[in-house]
Amino acid sequence: MNTPNKLTLIRVLMIPVFLLLLYLSFPYHRYFALAVFIFASVTDALDGRLARSRGQVTDFGKFMDPLADKLLVMAALVWFVQNGQMPAWVLLVVIAREFAVTALRLLSAKGGRVIAAGFSGKVKTAVTMIGICVMLTDLAGIAIFPGLSINLLCVGLILLTTLWSGTEYFIRNRDMLDWKT
Repeated sequence: MNTPNKLTLIRVLMIPVFLLLLYLSFPYHRYFALAVFIFASVTDALDGRLARSRGQVTDFGKFMDPLADKLLVMAALVWFVQNGQMPAWVLLVVIAREFAVTALRLLSAKGGRVIAAGFSGKVKTAVTMIGICVMLTDLAGIAIFPGLSINLLCVGLILLTTLWSGTEYFIRNRDMLDWKT
């Protein structure tokens, strides 16, 4: 197995470690979970670069890399919902966007088109990853204004960039949707 695929597998195996650290209650457990989350996120960037630079892009990597990313992010967001840091409906919007964009990509692939990640998708990913990191720290509880905490700001930004990128994917690829059948 090549190095990028090994990094993807390591990232998948880090998800239960990340969750375990979140659910265990000991001093600074969220910061240990944050370190695992950051390490997993860095392996994501690293394995993509390695695969492309070494010409080791595989079907396994094309399938598992985005799946590992989604599982890591969804694990964090589910924990935030359970912890009361995020409303469940926001998580539902994030999940619906992921399913919808994945379905659009599958439909497009069937038509011979590959939909690459757009600018808004990259912004959404960056905002979500940074938001998760901030929400795992004590900074999340700081009030910016009355009724607006850093945590709520992170949730709002995750929601807005999720809606923006999902909308952009469908507008840019609306010709792939056959509304007649």
